[in-house]
Amino acid sequence: MGSTPTPLRLAILEADTPLPGIDARYKGYHGVFTHLFTRAAAPAPLSSLLTLSRHHVVDDVTAYPSLDAIDAVLITGSKHSAFRDDEWITALVEFTRKALIDLRIRVVGICFGHQIVARAMGVPVRRSDAGWEISVTETRLSEKGCELFGKETLKIQQMHRDQALGVPAGAELLASTDKCPNHGFIVPGRVITVQGHPEFTDDIMQEILETRHATGLFSDDLFQSGMDRRADEQDGVLMARVFLKFLQEPPAPPPELHKY
Repeated sequence: MGSTPTPLRLAILEADTPLPGIDARYKGYHGVFTHLFTRAAAPAPLSSLLTLSRHHVVDDVTAYPSLDAIDAVLITGSKHSAFRDDEWITALVEFTRKALIDLRIRVVGICFGHQIVARAMGVPVRRSDAGWEISVTETRLSEKGCELFGKETLKIQQMHRDQALGVPAGAELLASTDKCPNHGFIVPGRVITVQGHPEFTDDIMQEILETRHATGLFSDDLFQSGMDRRADEQDGVLMARVFLKFLQEPPAPPPELHKY
């Protein structure tokens, strides 16, 4: 009989604290991603595939795990801007660079995390002139994206107005929209990122929309557009299954990553 595979050690780098209702339900973004990966792993128990550790890195440059103690990192979304030079953001970019050149570590970036990975790989990140993308939005998949996800488009929750201004050297584009040409990229065996939020459910999206509308950040029209689409069918669990498959594959770093 063969031995039971050891679950992969995935460090969740929390780049924000959820809004109060979301935090109460899920216990941080670690809980939000546990909820996503549990559904993606079913009917197998998540614990047979992954062990998830929690590292809240905002304003704490000591929160990072030792790379020797993990197999992969996932950088979450955030209300903060990945192009800023706050101490904790530049520390996150530097940690990401170290993870990228480690021959064992795989890197997953979600929204803000996608932008942090792009920045660590030499791509500028900026506020978009096209404005917000919010709620369930259809993205067009590239040839590589179609191969990876098994379809031509993905519907995914969005909450961003910043974007990475290009695809890093050595990476392949996964998806795009008219507002955001780079909706994710992959370096097989090493890095996968998405601009959207596969982890967001309609209740999470609703609280964010309501909060940002109440503070005046979202206009009435933008808010209503997001509310109308927040519960549309979306492909978050499918995307998480692709992430799980990616994480289980042996790392295969290309030479291009060594310069970052």
